Amino acid sequence: MYPDHTPQRAVEVHHPTPTPPPVVHPAPVVPVQPGTMPTVASIVLPDGRVVTGYAIDPARPEPVTAPPAVSRTAVNAALGGVGFLAVCGGLLLLTSFITALTAFITQLITLAAVIFGGWIAVQVLGTNGHKGGTTVHIRRAVIKRNHFHG
Repeated sequence: MYPDHTPQRAVEVHHPTPTPPPVVHPAPVVPVQPGTMPTVASIVLPDGRVVTGYAIDPARPEPVTAPPAVSRTAVNAALGGVGFLAVCGGLLLLTSFITALTAFITQLITLAAVIFGGWIAVQVLGTNGHKGGTTVHIRRAVIKRNHFHG
């Protein structure tokens, strides 16, 4: 089996051990007598045959559930009122938000107008490069009869 130049190896063969099948013990059947013996009814059919059998209890209707403590109309009216109040509250919050947003935008526009107006005033009234006009030094002036003397 192996070539001459390879060493021989011992081969171990493992055989599986079968396990016995599980033993199933059937439960013993114990006849149980009913508490009361049902009545046997016999009916004679028009053609003369007799049918015999046990009487079957008639189907019982489901027990009537008690009416709810609060009427459905009252519950629907209450839920409608809660929904109406929620909508009114939401509209009130929405109008309050819109009013606050309008006031905020108005303040931003006013602030921009003041800043832009101040910038324009500085440009118009500033003395950038304009040397004409009278310069009065208040510190050196002497006030005498509503005239300034320097």
